[in-house]
Amino acid sequence: MQPDHKHDEAVTEDPPATGNVRATRLKPGERRVHILQTLASMLEAPKNEKITTAALAARLGVSEAALYRHFASKAQMFEALIEFIEQSIFGLINQIATKEPNGVLQARTIALMLLNFSAKNPGMTRVLTCEALVGEHERLTERVNQLLERVEASLKQCLRLALMDANVQAGANPQQAQGSVVPLPADYDPAVRANLLLSYIVGRWHRYVRSGFARNPAEHADAQLRLILQ
Repeated sequence: MQPDHKHDEAVTEDPPATGNVRATRLKPGERRVHILQTLASMLEAPKNEKITTAALAARLGVSEAALYRHFASKAQMFEALIEFIEQSIFGLINQIATKEPNGVLQARTIALMLLNFSAKNPGMTRVLTCEALVGEHERLTERVNQLLERVEASLKQCLRLALMDANVQAGANPQQAQGSVVPLPADYDPAVRANLLLSYIVGRWHRYVRSGFARNPAEHADAQLRLILQ
């Protein structure tokens, strides 16, 4: 899932202005991916510095015009990066929901996945917290907010399933009760818990970014998730 950073490769169309190193030939689709990989790697710098297309082009060893052959603007590059994050996260959420029948454990596994995704992709975490989008087009922040709303909806669905199973078990006799069902309090509200869980995850992302990627976002997560979910 984490981009394979190749800082020294060059996109082919405009070779570096100096030196005799030949640019690596990449197919058009691969060039786009390489640009996004490089953008993500530049976002991993602990210092909060605005990334310009000039700096990105210099890192790739090409002209800014070469970048615009693949992306109409820097905002479009960020949009593509957000789309990659979205596809990665929801692909994993769907896998978790398919493999894990228990709703509480689904939510817990999704939360751990999101924290570990952050730890493995620090540059993308700056996008998820919108820190990297300050001063960029407002539609990018709206796109991230929509992504987070979808995550919250997925968590809410997991916890609704958990509550439904817990209610079924509460009304069943001991022979019918399933041991895999997690007992929940009578006033358990899936919407409130899902909102709290997402707030916890986003808070961990922010702390990770503000620590210069020093604080592990999954630190003490097992114990804390039990408190949030049960």
